[in-house]
Amino acid sequence: MFKKIILIIAIFVVILLALSFGEAAFGQVFAWISRLTGLLIHNFGDLFAAIGAYLRAHTGKVLLALLLTIPVSLWILRSHRDTLGRPTSQRRIAIFLAIFLGWLGAHRFFLGQVGWGIGFLFITWIFIPLAVVLGLIDAVRYLFMDDETFVATQLHA
Repeated sequence: MFKKIILIIAIFVVILLALSFGEAAFGQVFAWISRLTGLLIHNFGDLFAAIGAYLRAHTGKVLLALLLTIPVSLWILRSHRDTLGRPTSQRRIAIFLAIFLGWLGAHRFFLGQVGWGIGFLFITWIFIPLAVVLGLIDAVRYLFMDDETFVATQLHA
């Protein structure tokens, strides 16, 4: 159940990002990352203020992303019900989460590594560029692992 919730949250974030930044290409994305990085260096209060400001400014996009998340999530969960538990699917989802939400440790929470996930949140609170880099390193690690190695490392992590 926890893995399904993480997957739904990831789908929502990706849809929201696509709606927010799809029209402005890469320049706006890089500006957003720079601005977000600067805010998160201080504390989580700045993050909550930035999220509040974003929600006030883009309420329509957030609501549209929520409305799109529900049918897309249901479709994915129903059509891939049997394959979501397989190691290949878990590895792909972990790679996806590590790329897009790795700085929050979402991939570690998805894999059941709650301690590592909390560690990522702590690193994000201290210095977000390090958390982003560590998330991307995990994505690359998972990408180049075969399924047997992935399962073996996740069982012992």
